[in-house]
Amino acid sequence: MNVEEKEDMSRFIIDVNEQFGTTIALIEHDMGVVMDISDRVVVLDYGRKLAEGTPDEVRADRDVIDAYLGVAHD
Repeated sequence: MNVEEKEDMSRFIIDVNEQFGTTIALIEHDMGVVMDISDRVVVLDYGRKLAEGTPDEVRADRDVIDAYLGVAHD
């Protein structure tokens, strides 16, 4: 999807949630989209749950960083 399509999709998801109070399960690999529109995030790696929580909690999780960002730790 291009940037405009992602923005349209995100806006639609937010609108549906606000209008109907519907929980939406979103499977997405664009972490910017996920973190911007989610209240709660579950991160899987090869079917194993690595982390669950708010976007900020998940973003700071060492297992998530290792699996998706490959950042070395001190």
